[in-house]
Parts: sequence; C-alpha cells; structure tokens
Amino acid sequence: MSPKHVEQMYDALIVGAGAAGLSAALGLLRSEHISAMAQAGQAPKILVVSKLQPLRSHTGSAEGGIAASLGNVSEDDWHWHYYDTVKGGDWLVDQDAAQLLAQEAPVTVINLERSGVAFSRTADGHIAQRKFGGHTARFGQQPVPRAAYAADRIGHQILHTLWQQCIAQGVEFAEEWYVTDLVLDDRRERVEGVVAYDTHTGKMHALHARNVLLATGGAGRLFHTTSNSWDLTGDGMALTLEAGLQLEDSEFVQFHPTGLAHTGILISEAARAEGGVLRNSDGEAFMQRYAPGHADLAARDVVSRSIMAEIDAGRGVADPKDPQGPHDCVWLDMTGIDPDHMHAVLPQVVETIEDYAGIDPTKDFVPVKPTAHYTMGGVPITTDGEVYTWTDGERHTVAGLYAAGECSCVSVHGANRLGGNSLLDACLFGQRAGAALATRIASSPAVTGRADTAAYTMEEDSTDQPLDIVEDTARKRRSELDALLKPGKAAVQDADSEAAPQVQDDNAYRLLADLGTAMERALAVRCSHESIAEALRLVGNDFTGRARALHAHTDSPTFNQEITAIWEVRHLLELAKAMLHATDARHESRGSLKRTDFPDRDDEHYLAHSMVGSAGTVTWQPVHIVDMPPQTREY
Repeated sequence: MSPKHVEQMYDALIVGAGAAGLSAALGLLRSEHISAMAQAGQAPKILVVSKLQPLRSHTGSAEGGIAASLGNVSEDDWHWHYYDTVKGGDWLVDQDAAQLLAQEAPVTVINLERSGVAFSRTADGHIAQRKFGGHTARFGQQPVPRAAYAADRIGHQILHTLWQQCIAQGVEFAEEWYVTDLVLDDRRERVEGVVAYDTHTGKMHALHARNVLLATGGAGRLFHTTSNSWDLTGDGMALTLEAGLQLEDSEFVQFHPTGLAHTGILISEAARAEGGVLRNSDGEAFMQRYAPGHADLAARDVVSRSIMAEIDAGRGVADPKDPQGPHDCVWLDMTGIDPDHMHAVLPQVVETIEDYAGIDPTKDFVPVKPTAHYTMGGVPITTDGEVYTWTDGERHTVAGLYAAGECSCVSVHGANRLGGNSLLDACLFGQRAGAALATRIASSPAVTGRADTAAYTMEEDSTDQPLDIVEDTARKRRSELDALLKPGKAAVQDADSEAAPQVQDDNAYRLLADLGTAMERALAVRCSHESIAEALRLVGNDFTGRARALHAHTDSPTFNQEITAIWEVRHLLELAKAMLHATDARHESRGSLKRTDFPDRDDEHYLAHSMVGSAGTVTWQPVHIVDMPPQTREY
C-alpha cells in the first residue's frame, strides 16, 4: 500500500509501524485537538512510513507478556513495579519516567483490551498474568505475576489490534518505503522532513513535514546471534546520528538468556515463568547458586552472565544438531511442566522448539544460549517523546522531532530492561508522543502550498533555511542510488578511499554477517578495552571502506532488496561506531554491560547517561533520582 499522492507538506510523518508507531498514530488521532480540527474540516495530513508491511513489524514476535500491576494480586501495586524497574535497570533509570511507566501501565493494558487485544483469562474472568524475571513485591522479597499475556502471542495480538484501529481511523500508510535521511535545518534546531526510497517503484521521495516521529525499533542485526527480525537494523538511531544529534546509553544491549541453540530464535521467558529450569552439563539447576530465591526468574542480564559463567567453567553442553561442536549452550528443562498445560499456554514456544530444533520439549531438554535481544539506549527523548540534545549541561529539544519505542531512550530501562516492560514502553510512550504531537499540530498546523510554507519558514522561525533542503537531500540520494545501480560509476567515486579493501564479489549480506561476528566477539555479554578496540579497528577501517565500495548486482531500481541492504549496513556501521565508543568510555560494569577490565559498578563516576555523537565524543548527563537512591543490586 502506498499513498495515492505525496503531499507538499505533512503535519506529521511517523517512521515505523510497530507498537510504538501505531500507538503514536492513535494517540495523535484520538486527541481532542485533532478531533476538533477534523470536525472543522481541517483534518491534519499524516503519513506512516514503514519499510515493512505493518503486520510484519517485529512487535508481532513478542511472546511473554506486557507488565502492569492490575490489582489481580493483593500484594502488588504500581509502587513495586516502579521499584523493580529502577532496580532492574541497575539504578541508571530516570525515576520520573519509571514512575510514569508503572503508574500508567494498568490503564495502558486496559485500553489495549478495550481496543480488541484478546488477553488470556483467569477462571473468574480477569486478565491472566504470569510471573516474569525481576518482577516482585515488597522490595524484591516476593515474586508476583505481573505480565499480562495472551498465551505466548501477546505481541501478535497487540500489533494486529493497533493496526486494525489505525485502519478504522483512516491512517494512510507508505508501506515498504525505506527512510534514508532525517533532514534538519542547518542549526539542527528544527525538523524539516525525511527522504524515503519507495522499493515498489525505485523512486526517492522528499517528504516535507512540520513534525517527524521515529519509531523504527532496535538494532539486533548488529550481532550474529539475535532474537530480532533481520529488519531491525538500527535505522532510527543511525538517522539521528547522521543528522548530527546524539544517542543516549547506547552501550547497553540486553542479551536474552534463552536463544535456541545457534539459531538465536527466542525461547520466551514465559517458558521459565511456567516452570522451566536451566541446567548445566551435570544436570544441576544452577541458577539457585547465582540468584537465591529468584533462580531462573532473576533479571535477564543476571541469567545471561550466569549461563556464560557455567560455559566458561566447562559445564556447557553442545547443540544436539552439532554434537562435535563447541559446548557453548546449557539445557532448558521444560519436562516438569504438564504437557497439556504447556501446549495451552506456550503453543508458540513448543512449535518453535519442534520445528527448529527437532526436539519434543515435553520429553527432552532444549539447548539454549544468550542471544542479542534489546537495545536499552537510543534516541534521547523526554517523557512526551521530544528528541533532545545534551549540550552545556542542558537539554535542548529539536522542534518537531519525536521518537518512541526501542529506537528511543526515555530511560525507563536504564542498564537492563525487565521482561514485559518493552511492549509497555512502546504502547505507553508511543501514545504520549502522539498526544504531544497532536497538541503541537493544533497550535500550528501545516500550511498547504509551497509558497505559503516558505512564508511560514521565513516569518515564524526567522531563518534563511530554504524549504527545499529536503529536496536537495533527496537529489543527492537519487544520485547515490544511480551510482549504486551502475557499478562502474560507484567504483570511480570510491577509487580514492584508502580504507576500501579489495574483497572479491563483496556484497551487503556478507558485510552484514562479518559485522555481526565482529560485534558479537567484541560485546556479547562481556567485553574489555581490547575487544572493543579490535572491533573499532574493523568497523572504522575495513568495514567502512567495504561499505563505501558496495554496489547492486542488478541495475533495476524496483524491488531491489540489495539497495536497501546497502543502506542498512551503512546505518549499522554508523551505529556500531557510536556504541563501541560509548562502551569504551564507561569504565564500570552495570546491568547488561559487563566489562572484564572494570568488573565493579562505579556510582561515583558513572551514575550518568552516556551521550554520544557520530564523531565518537562522549559526554555525561545526570540520572534523575527522585526517591530511590542507588543500592546494591542483588537477586
């Protein structure tokens, strides 16, 4: 689906059509401001741009649940959810944002149900909830069921419901359009629009907009072993860096403990919530040693490091599909779960194990190992989704630029996200960003007609910035596209690149694989200055040079996935450099970040958010502490 025509100016462009982007669209359109405009015949011009058909968005793969203290359990309320979120993030969480997350979680879940999400139910008709890692009551003393679920397909339910509601609201989509550029004014103070490549026609579009919201998801493709869709290539984060802005806390990447052997496919935390147990090669349920009381339902970073510690100690197991291979897995024992119950509440988990491992989890142990799962850091935003930069000790918002979901960082996850908080973050802060967009649009709607818009630009914003900066950017990108489709021309352009190595018949997919292997070697679960330095050398020289020399192997601009892959790998390289610099600058271990050369948490120097730009310079922003000073984090 593509728009019938491209408007000269949009009130809002939303880039990404997962839970965050769709929630933002609904939050915008359902606001009183926009309803009043529509009734007055002044409906705003809004477009959702997605590089996928929306129902293929990665939100649909979320399995376990969405966190909220719904009052179903007498000992649970939002205060414990708030505490667990701060503790889970190893006190790098902005506590004002975490309070909002926990307080507004119940109404967020209830509104999802009213919109059509078919949650599983308890015998008395309430929304069913299960225990999840790190979710407790009474300051960690008592695990509680807080993850509202729909069997093990909650993401599928939420994505389809939000999409259906958007269709009912008449949302216009540009599907399978890849955004190549985020365009700001010369002062980087205001958004001007985006440039997007329509993969159906091969055309580049200059999309002018008063407001842009980025909701492009995470960056799991940075790593060889990942639970993420291969479409999660860090586009929104890279676009922000390339536009001259910053990323916050990009060094924190969560590795989910239970990826299926060497596929990386996620075995949901729900499997352990329902009674699954991790065992080493001796058959020992080892998590009780590392996290007494919480055991297999400790926070994900704790479980991942514990698994790696068992493997390092020689107590790992081989993937049964490769019995002579490395012993770099452990067992997930689900045989203690009643088979009928397992099939009822974990149907997707069972199907995944049977199809991809050839194992019956009701009878056999399942080989698992940590897999790259979630980026806690991202584009820095306020609790209303406004993107900002951190300069001279202050936040400076970029007028009209917003973000939500995994590509953003409102800092509710800090150094480690709790299970169930990602869907909540995307839906809750996506909706808030949409509502903030609506208020801005109502106060200053886009003007139709290029001449009128130019007058707005000159008079209201007092800048010499010409309106066609977006078209100028699109023109340059069209020239690049032409070069990518003509290898000879591309080779001439890159002939003076000293960093470009000679790799016979190189292509974007080979480079993506090499980058994933290098980043996994450098940062997976643990790292050191030496591993970071080696990855920086590869990324900054060999890989960047190879990326510049890439070209398509067919000259057709339509449905040419290789063109998109080239831009994706370039985006990932931009993000990888920033992530490596931020990781190297943090001389401590905290949450998901385990530095073997700095094994302890250092609140004196690093109780702060890293802010990194494309040049690799890192500055530090204080954490918002409200009422929970840092404590020792134990499970």
